[in-house]
Amino acid sequence: MITKEKQRNQVKSKFYYIFWGVATASVVLGQLYVGSGYRVFAGALGRIFDAIEVEVQKDYWEDGERFY
Repeated sequence: MITKEKQRNQVKSKFYYIFWGVATASVVLGQLYVGSGYRVFAGALGRIFDAIEVEVQKDYWEDGERFY
């Protein structure tokens, strides 16, 4: 009688799971950091745009001259 035992294809050490766990956490935390910084930047930019007032006058074009 011939018996076959199933051989494990990949043997992963504890270091493998620690490495990929740390790498995944680093990527997720980095994305959260960049996202929060972008949110602060967008808020500051919004405050700047709210403070800017643009005035357009129609008499600028009445003379037919354009000043650039």
